[in-house]
Amino acid sequence: MEFPMRHLPRAVARSLYPAAIAGALVLGHTPAGAAEDDAPKGPAVTVLKVAKSCFSDIVEATGTIIAREETSVRPERPGLKVTEVLAEAGDTTTAGQVLARLALPEGGTLQVTAPVAGVIATSTAQIGGLASAKGEALFTIVARSEYDLVGLVATSDVRKLAVNQTATVRIAGAGDIDGKIRRIGPTVQPNIQQGMVYIGISSQKRLLLNASGRALIKTGQSCNVAVPLTAVQYSSAGTVVQMIRRNRVETKRVEIGLMSGGNIEVRDGLNEGDVVVARAGALLREGDPVRPVMAAEAAK
Repeated sequence: MEFPMRHLPRAVARSLYPAAIAGALVLGHTPAGAAEDDAPKGPAVTVLKVAKSCFSDIVEATGTIIAREETSVRPERPGLKVTEVLAEAGDTTTAGQVLARLALPEGGTLQVTAPVAGVIATSTAQIGGLASAKGEALFTIVARSEYDLVGLVATSDVRKLAVNQTATVRIAGAGDIDGKIRRIGPTVQPNIQQGMVYIGISSQKRLLLNASGRALIKTGQSCNVAVPLTAVQYSSAGTVVQMIRRNRVETKRVEIGLMSGGNIEVRDGLNEGDVVVARAGALLREGDPVRPVMAAEAAK
């Protein structure tokens, strides 16, 4: 008995054809399904890449402006009358400059000169007025135009201070003036728990004595990765940021440091190039799918 062997492969092929087609369909759809899993889903969120930045450690001191050395100008003789006034408050003087002329009782005049260079802080000299060696000073001069900001600093910050550290002193009406720490007080005021610091400043323009001032003292610098303040959340679990990995939210605990210009230093927990949510919020939770949009693109 002969078997039709030449017909068997065709029959087998016909029987296997539907299964082969089904298998091909399954195989054809697998990459598309994986691509759909990786495709961005959920709400669009603005993100940014973490970058390195340097932060200055700034200590703030607030206080008042005083003259470092104030010199009073009076005539050596009593009973003299002012006949001419040649300078007034706010003027810059040189040593030996004539400030006023006085009439002597026996006739003739006496010149009143500046004993030091500086800025005239106050003047009582008026034509016809009397001047005396023991009376009110005709002029007071801020010697060499040197002032001090006597400021108060939080006790926790006093240990960061050192003589000659640079400072920017801000005085209303006078702008920013460069200064340096001259002296640090040896004690802390017990009622307010603040220490005292003397910051020396020089200015050729008149500064109002006893005016309020604020000093920003640079005590150090730290360079690390940084994120916007809006990217940081504070919770019972600590300080966290929301990272994006494979288009999903991951909550990452971080250690923060110094702040400046709307950014904050991250000392541990993030690496340069990590992608974080620019404005973290409670609406985003661990594992949520999102559609990340880089901040530069979102601003267009």
